[in-house]
Amino acid sequence: MSVKIFSGRATTYLAEKIANAYGERLGTVDYQQFSDGEMSPLIGESVRGHDVFIVQSTFAPADNFLELLLLIDAAKRASALNVNVIIPYFGYARQDRKDKPRVAIAAKLIANLISASGASRIMTCDLHADQIQGFFDIPVDHLDGNYIFVPYVKSLNLPNIMFATPDVGGIKRARSFAKFFNAELAVCDKYRKEANKIESMRLIGEVEGKDVILIDDLVDTAGTICKAASLLKEKGANSVRAICTHAVLSGKAYENIQGSVLEELVVSDTIPLKQQTPKIKVLSVSDLFAKAIRKIHDHESISSLFIRL
Repeated sequence: MSVKIFSGRATTYLAEKIANAYGERLGTVDYQQFSDGEMSPLIGESVRGHDVFIVQSTFAPADNFLELLLLIDAAKRASALNVNVIIPYFGYARQDRKDKPRVAIAAKLIANLISASGASRIMTCDLHADQIQGFFDIPVDHLDGNYIFVPYVKSLNLPNIMFATPDVGGIKRARSFAKFFNAELAVCDKYRKEANKIESMRLIGEVEGKDVILIDDLVDTAGTICKAASLLKEKGANSVRAICTHAVLSGKAYENIQGSVLEELVVSDTIPLKQQTPKIKVLSVSDLFAKAIRKIHDHESISSLFIRL
């Protein structure tokens, strides 16, 4: 039984790096596109009896998610032994609970559809909420972006390092960094009336003279992270950086980041950048996923891929 790695069109850039790091070529997928936009993916080689890994992040548009489902179904119907689905960025993860009447729990629906399509296992990175793993009835390997971010933070050699979270929901993530580096933690407490619009923000903690690193799982419009950075600088921080695994970067995000007080925004390549800017540094998760593929294929534990914070 050998490993075969395939990719949806949205994540080919990353899948190629993962396949190269693993030591295999990326498998071929052909597409028939109907004039009305309907797609039909065709796996271009035999997968019968093979351990198949399909790479596709589910960021917008929704066609990326539908394409992933079709690829899973195609591999399953082609008699693949296992269909392992690598979703570097799991879209719709922010809709993980019923926080107001008459709304969908989209993350659970997405999990149901992936399972129903024939996936044997899910591999993803830095879910917006850890409990989403429980939405699946198949094994989930939840990899940690700390694997690439911790070595980078060490390389900065910041003299007065401190960590902060741009909202109270990210306290656990930021606290783990603070504990690992034996540093202090600050919290930016925000209040918003609707999505992507911040009403107010206040700081909990002393940051004067500190080199602060904001920690979050994703950055969307960058409004929160930029406002938090400004607040930290106003309160006397020496420098402010941000680490966010998933670079969603919608709306005026690039403009907001470029005009902010941030020294840099460090992200992974789970989502491709739409444009280049000097303030955004990209670290690759390809080696992390390649090592996870090898361990899963060899039926080994993936515990060694976690940096215990």
